[in-house]
Amino acid sequence: MRVALDATPLVLPTGGLARYTAELAGALAENYPQDGFVLLSDQRFRMPEPPQRNLCRGGPPSNVLERRWWLWGVQRAMTRMGCDLFHGTNFEVPYAPLRPSVITVHDLSPWMNPEWHHAAGRVRRRAPRLLGMGLATMVITPTEAVRAQVVERFRLAGSRAVAVPHAASPVFRPVEAETAAPYFLYVGALEPRKNLYALMEAWRIVRRRYSVDLVLAGRRRADFAELEPEPGLCLPGEVTDAELARLYSGALAFVYPSHYEGFGLPVLEAMQCGACVFISRDRALREVAGDAGLSLDGEGAWVEAMCAATGNPEWLQERRQASLARARDFSWARTARLTHDVYEEATRRFGY
Repeated sequence: MRVALDATPLVLPTGGLARYTAELAGALAENYPQDGFVLLSDQRFRMPEPPQRNLCRGGPPSNVLERRWWLWGVQRAMTRMGCDLFHGTNFEVPYAPLRPSVITVHDLSPWMNPEWHHAAGRVRRRAPRLLGMGLATMVITPTEAVRAQVVERFRLAGSRAVAVPHAASPVFRPVEAETAAPYFLYVGALEPRKNLYALMEAWRIVRRRYSVDLVLAGRRRADFAELEPEPGLCLPGEVTDAELARLYSGALAFVYPSHYEGFGLPVLEAMQCGACVFISRDRALREVAGDAGLSLDGEGAWVEAMCAATGNPEWLQERRQASLARARDFSWARTARLTHDVYEEATRRFGY
């Protein structure tokens, strides 16, 4: 099998979509050496590291016609590269169903609240047509929670959608971390969907009792107001994976109060580093964290949990061990195997 994967998420250097595309492509190439994998995009992107013999870059559009990428360009590129199947890693597949295709629907947030995505108009318009017209042979979602939502919203046959969990990079593991002061950690984009204002209000209450900081690590999106400086609030912006591993490992707890997620990869990264994890009541987050994550609703519950993490070291150590145990259930090798199974099913179904 020779598979083309949409490399457009790799145009951006960071973010969940870029990490998913890079890690999946690398795991597929490593675990299926008999197959070939081609990363395709009409934009310039960086290839994942390390290089692998059976993972290569496809060429860009070669003429004006091919710049109409999803209509003509991607099909011509697949023909040149001898590809049998296309995997849309970011809500897209080719408009002409000349080959079997798989689309990953990461979550339904573009359709749930217009304030969560100020620049998702294209996804909102196109993805329902691609799904409704059957242009995607099979659909992958990162959790069973999202799978159920996709089947219901887009009226898909349940057999067309398969939940394939993500995984965390091996770079995320417990490491020595020197900290000047105890802190709670959030990792991810600073954006409206993440419910960060409520998190900061709960932390401010805890800080009146304990000298504990709050670290919000990630890129601030344009639709999220710039935060005013205040004692104990740390905004390091985007950081390297090595620094993230140290932040996860040294935190009192990883805090993720998001209103809605499709998977919540930072939660798994934190657990793999042995962090105590506090999450919202979102279905996908609870599915990923299992019993290792403490699911919280309301300011009082968040304050109580953060105080417990600050003042009860034995309880905190138990939760750290639970995180490590839960994280062992996930791997990119497993993700690659389940994804490859979907490719085979799409190939069997195509044309019927």
